[in-house]
Amino acid sequence: MNLFRSEEHVDRWLDGRAPGASIPVTTLSDLAHAWWDDRLSPQWAPHAREHNQAVLDRLGLAGEFWRLPVA
Repeated sequence: MNLFRSEEHVDRWLDGRAPGASIPVTTLSDLAHAWWDDRLSPQWAPHAREHNQAVLDRLGLAGEFWRLPVA
């Protein structure tokens, strides 16, 4: 993961290479909270793929990069 201050900064860093997925830091924060919010609960158990995919979908993270593999 790399953090950048602007799209122009991303473009300079890529220097012609193909970009991967990029999201605003606010969306990254929302994702972290949604993904790990219950992690410290004594009843915590790993979430099912469907739950995790629903988190990504709810945050508008769409496209091949954001599709979790089906086991």
